Amino acid sequence: MKALLKTTKSVTPAQVEKKWHLIDADGLVVGRLATIIANILRGKHKPSYTPHIDCGDNVIVINADKVRFTGNKLKQKTYYKHTGYAGGLKEITAGKVLEGRFPERVLEKAVERMIPRGPLGRQQMRNLRLFSGPEHSHTAQNPEPLDIAAMNRKNKVGA
Repeated sequence: MKALLKTTKSVTPAQVEKKWHLIDADGLVVGRLATIIANILRGKHKPSYTPHIDCGDNVIVINADKVRFTGNKLKQKTYYKHTGYAGGLKEITAGKVLEGRFPERVLEKAVERMIPRGPLGRQQMRNLRLFSGPEHSHTAQNPEPLDIAAMNRKNKVGA
């Protein structure tokens, strides 16, 4: 009789199978969407999750400019950056970022702050593709659509 082993199997980079997911972000709440995307990028949704290996999937997000905030976050949430000079702290509200030139940065920064910092986190962030409009350039990868709004009624504003 074979005894039960008390070891955990670790996945090697050669054994990782990456899939492609397509998410339509129209009307979805930023924070809830970002946590789901971060878990998919890290691979925590797989039973073969290994913390030190990039075992996550690729994620394509369309309509990233149509994400929503709940409450007064659109006017009150501020993003800070520092120029490096004395008194060089700059701030911008979430509403101005969404109206600006790169509105997908709201979602990109939300996901980036949920991924660990370092070389592995940077590699996992390369698997995220954000598009402002409904078209994307990755149709050859045959991404499978992922309905985030159907997972929980709080994931979509007004649902």
